[in-house]
Amino acid sequence: MKLKAMYSFLSDDLAAVEEELERAVQSEYGPLLGEAALHLLQAGGKRIRPVFVLLAARFGQYDLERMKHVAVALELIHMASLVHDDVIDDADLRRGRPTIKAKWSNRFAMYTGDYLFARSLERMAELGNPRAHQVLAKTIVEVCRGEIEQIKDKYRFDQPLRTYLRRIRRKTALLIAASCQLGALAAGAPEPIVKRLYWFGHYVGMSFQITDDILDFTGTEEQLGKPAGSDLLQGNVTLPVLYALSDERVKAAIAAVGPETDVAEMAAVISAIKRTDAIERSYALSDRYLDKALHLLDGLPMNEARGLLRDLALYIGKRDY
Repeated sequence: MKLKAMYSFLSDDLAAVEEELERAVQSEYGPLLGEAALHLLQAGGKRIRPVFVLLAARFGQYDLERMKHVAVALELIHMASLVHDDVIDDADLRRGRPTIKAKWSNRFAMYTGDYLFARSLERMAELGNPRAHQVLAKTIVEVCRGEIEQIKDKYRFDQPLRTYLRRIRRKTALLIAASCQLGALAAGAPEPIVKRLYWFGHYVGMSFQITDDILDFTGTEEQLGKPAGSDLLQGNVTLPVLYALSDERVKAAIAAVGPETDVAEMAAVISAIKRTDAIERSYALSDRYLDKALHLLDGLPMNEARGLLRDLALYIGKRDY
């Protein structure tokens, strides 16, 4: 099933969130800033985080006017992190389109990312809920810590598995967890449900990032919007790489990857990794996180949103692009 068909009953609400996102990225401080942010927004995306916000809110008193602020705030954080990622990784393409840093400059991209973070906090303030604002601010701090850790760990092929898991928790899982938590919190859901949804989002987020890291090796450039193996070429040591490093036949080839590695050499490394059991082992760990997430859903009230959260979690863990 296509992702959008999965939650078609939310299509009108998601369209309203999209309109609100366009308004949120506009800038009164100069047309270029708004143009750059709109350039990223119009590149598309799955809008996974707003969907989690809206579904989690169905366990409380659903009010689209309030939920729009939460959904927009979470998507703006995600967008900001992408802009900063592209600077760190010196990436020229994002979703098949030129990145902000490629179209304008590194400096301009960094300020655009900062602007989007600020807009996110501004949107959440509209709720008038200090706890929600604190959760969002803490999430931004953790996302930034994850970015710093990614820089520190570039081309560090001897890092332990726990370092990788901590990094993806901060960079990806916590933002999806916060989407679920804040959707329920803003809708006034009971605290046990808020907590359960937070952990559901956390485990789904871990599975989501591991699957992303697998697809960097198994997907095509057309599917990924960037060349396969881009993460490794940029020095990001992901789960398939860590598992493949335990195979002495490919360890030296992986450790030799650096900024000067050419396309042919990279293709050979990718093929070598795929010949190991690294992809299968990575999917196995992703499935473990996914199973934890699905188990948590059993404790939620039975409604349409619960079924859709299950479908969405399964899609995230099993997607092929």
